Amino acid sequence: MLSTIALDTQVLRPGLCTGCGACQGLCPYWGSVDGRTVCFFDCERLDGRCQRFCPRMPTDLDALRKRFFPEDTILPEIGPFRGLYLTRAADPGLRAKAQHGGSMTALVELALKEGFIDAAVLTRSKGGLDPEGVLAATAEEVRSCSGSSFQVPPTLAVLNRALKEDQYHSIGVVGTPCKTLAVYKMKANPLPENDNHAGNIGMVFGLFCGWGLDWDGLKALTERHAGGAAVSHMDIPPSKYHSLELRKEGEETVSVNLDEVVPLVRSGCRYCADMTAEFADLSIGGARSADGWDVDKGWNQIIVRSEKGQRLLDLAREKSVLEFKDAMEGGLEKLKKASLGKKRTAVKNLRELTGKPEDLGYLNPSRELFQDL
Repeated sequence: MLSTIALDTQVLRPGLCTGCGACQGLCPYWGSVDGRTVCFFDCERLDGRCQRFCPRMPTDLDALRKRFFPEDTILPEIGPFRGLYLTRAADPGLRAKAQHGGSMTALVELALKEGFIDAAVLTRSKGGLDPEGVLAATAEEVRSCSGSSFQVPPTLAVLNRALKEDQYHSIGVVGTPCKTLAVYKMKANPLPENDNHAGNIGMVFGLFCGWGLDWDGLKALTERHAGGAAVSHMDIPPSKYHSLELRKEGEETVSVNLDEVVPLVRSGCRYCADMTAEFADLSIGGARSADGWDVDKGWNQIIVRSEKGQRLLDLAREKSVLEFKDAMEGGLEKLKKASLGKKRTAVKNLRELTGKPEDLGYLNPSRELFQDL
């Protein structure tokens, strides 16, 4: 049996918590303050959803993947794979408000319209500061969540509350890799005596992710470089630019040297072995192509992982919701290389954390997946 105390000793204290919110919205014991997960009361339950769903509690990733995805579709570097596409939203108004090409917003909106989902758990970025999780049930509500944030709100608390209320029966979820892993743990681990209605999760949309940033630290950095002006957009260009871009109201952009940003990376992100949100129906990130950043920042790359994801993407093409262009030659290999690099960094950091080369912490049940790294 598990103990909820394990979340404190195995996740919070070692600095593994991702702030995803999977432990929240279930009971009054767990909450979040400025992106930090907080246990308000001691709990002596021997078993509970909080530790079952936490993406940093030990998980047999191999078994979980094989439960939900055909084994012959799984690539070791990036997980389930049925195709790689470069896309952008056909609607220029949607693209103008998006982080990059607006593909995620367009696909979630289409999924809602066509009945793939009946609501969606999203993050309203608010320009990148103080983001919040929301439950969207209309196209207008979906569009209000365009854009991204490098702060990580406890979005899955919203999902937990929605599942508990049992009002929607095909909920879409958009999240970073830690969040999408937690969602698949929900789908795999309902508590029989008090079902969490995980069958009401309709689709999972993953976001490529390098890392998230400390809430207070990012606020202070933004204040220093934007001078108190409202920030409407944040982005990190390809590594050669070595910068964080802050777009102030009025469209003026300020570049911040990445050396100021890296110290703000959340501790838990340093132990994440997933760059492309491997547990999802579709995973979406910024494009990388031979055309360069000025073009790429207006496009997305999409990994299709499931049959349902493929059906939605095909429908987006058929209805001209998305525009497509050919993926860059060698693009898949570059993506696999980048993803593998994140896995190696996570394994290195976990070995340093545990002090034992054979002990990979929360990855131990799937240690063989990482044995050559």
